[in-house]
Order: sequence, then structure tokens, then C-alpha cells
Amino acid sequence: MRRRTILTAAAAVTAAGGWLAWRLPSSPVPASAEVPTATAKVTRTDLSTITQVSGALGYRGDYTVIPQGAGGTLTALPEPGKVIARDEPVFEVDNRPVRLFYADRPAFRPFTAGMTAGLDVRALEDNLAALGHLAAADSRFTTATATAIRRWQRATGQAVTGRVELGAITFQPGPIRVTTVTAKLGSALRGGEPLLTATSTTAVVTIAVPAGQTYLIHAGDRVTVTLPDHRKVPGRVAFLSPVADAPQPDNGRGPQVTVPGLVTLDDPQVGANLDRAPVQVGITDETVTAVLAVPVTALVALAGGGYGVYKRAGAVRALIAVTTGLFTDTLVEVSSGDLQEGDEVEVPSS
Repeated sequence: MRRRTILTAAAAVTAAGGWLAWRLPSSPVPASAEVPTATAKVTRTDLSTITQVSGALGYRGDYTVIPQGAGGTLTALPEPGKVIARDEPVFEVDNRPVRLFYADRPAFRPFTAGMTAGLDVRALEDNLAALGHLAAADSRFTTATATAIRRWQRATGQAVTGRVELGAITFQPGPIRVTTVTAKLGSALRGGEPLLTATSTTAVVTIAVPAGQTYLIHAGDRVTVTLPDHRKVPGRVAFLSPVADAPQPDNGRGPQVTVPGLVTLDDPQVGANLDRAPVQVGITDETVTAVLAVPVTALVALAGGGYGVYKRAGAVRALIAVTTGLFTDTLVEVSSGDLQEGDEVEVPSS
């Protein structure tokens, strides 16, 4: 099934994301040609054209950890690259761990009996439930909430109070991977000053698509990402910006306008520990399925226009006109009533 038509009969997308035209003979190869030849079988297969763009592995999201609550002394900080999950300590103040809980917005008040309902209470309860200390979350601080806090405090070796002071936890959108640590051990804690920056643990690929090729790429397109160790892993275009970046010099050839995009990997873990690594992203532009195909080198240009192939059956050699379809780097889709799967066609032997 065709997704969209993007190629002429003599062009294909190259690994550089541009176009490659095959130069075909202007007349049929004569029967007495001295060019060494061999044969190749007509196959029934699926064909796809691929646009290649450069990308860089990274991690989704940029987060800043800012301390809250009363002051103190920083007694422990994480190392860059450390991955921290729910309920694990992010840093310590006066030897008391500040633990990671998941939420899309920061806490702004202590959690204690008598507080009004709110999204922050729901976030706290969601985390307590995920840790197995609370049956259900409902955005209200109830007796069940206080009991769940005590269970959590007891399980983590804290003073059991049934309340959570502002600054005892840090809300971040999910697991974090520490990128930079700006604070210093032994320094006084100052609310509002960032301690560290982090990203999510989800590996993604950022791409810069030449503005003239954006029509080839759409959100949802399947891709193949070639990693630095030459592994090929599947992914999908998650986003392509509607706005181009400012022109950037391109290897001395003058400014090039590009459009930023984002590719997600089917298995984000395959990109672990490859932050900022360069990759190649192959984006499938057009696909045809179960078509007859021959090597591109089998084609000859007919004097009256169009293309043909030399069909070989033993010593018999016949020129057959074909209709060409999708071109790839090595194969071309063909159709002809005189050509069947398994037939042999003539190709150059070198």
C-alpha cells in the first residue's frame, strides 16, 4: 500500500537526505554488447525509500532541583549521571535525606492535618499509594493520609510524625538523571537557589531537518536509528517543529535553515549512557508491498521512451518493456505482463 508519492521514476533519497539520479543508457543495449553480463532473479518484495538525517542522542526534559523549607547544611549531593527513582534520596540536609516524589508541580506548604484539599495533596497521596502505603488518593488530607505518612516514615527510617515538612521531599515529573551539580558540600542551604539540574531517564534523539525536506517527514513516521556502535534500533518521529531554527553555517557551504524535531525510541534503554552521541536517523518516506522488483542496473532506456529489461531464459534473450514504480538505492519496482517472479534478467557482471 502506498503512503504517499514523493519520487520521480529516476530519483531516490540518498543517505545524505538529498537526491540521487541514475543515468541510464539512451538506447537499448545491443545484442552483441561486449559488456560482461550476469543475471539476477525477479523478486516479489516490499520496498521503501529512506531519508537520512543526522541526530544526537539525549534525554527528554530539563529539570532543576531547588531546595525548600528551613535552612541547614548540605551533607550529601549526587554525582552527575546518577539516576534517582521514586523515594530515593536526591540530596541530604543535616544528614536528613530529601527524597524524590513524582509530580508535575512543586510543593509549596507542609502536609499536615487540617490543610485544605489540593493538587499537592493528591500528588503526595499518589506517591504514597505507589509505594504501597495508601489504598487510594483523593486530594484530601485525612486520617488515612496521616497513617500512610507514618508508614512511609517508619519504612524509610525517619522520625514518625504523620506530617511532611516543606523541603522533606522534592517533586519532579519522574525519575531523574543528574546532569550538573552546582551546590557545594558543606555549604549552607539557601531556599530558591538551584542545587542541581537533571533530565528524565527517557532517551530520545533530536534531529535537525533541512527546511527543504520537511515535507518528507511527519509526526508518527517510523524510523530506524543507527547508533554509534552500528546497532539499528526502531523508533518514531514524535514531533517536528512548525518553526525553523535560525540559519546555521553548514560545513563552509553557507547558512542552512533547519527545522528541529524529536524522535522517540521504541526501547529507550538502548540509548542509555550515550548522551550527546551522534546518530543517523533513517525515516521511511514511501513503502510499497509485495511488488515485483529488479536491480536498478537491469534497466535500459528504450529509444521510444520508457524502460525495459533483458529477460534471459537459457540462450534466449528478449527485451521487455516495463513500467517502473518506486526506486530504492539498489532495487526498482517494475510491472509487465511478460515478467514474472523468478524470471531472470540481465545485469552488468561488475
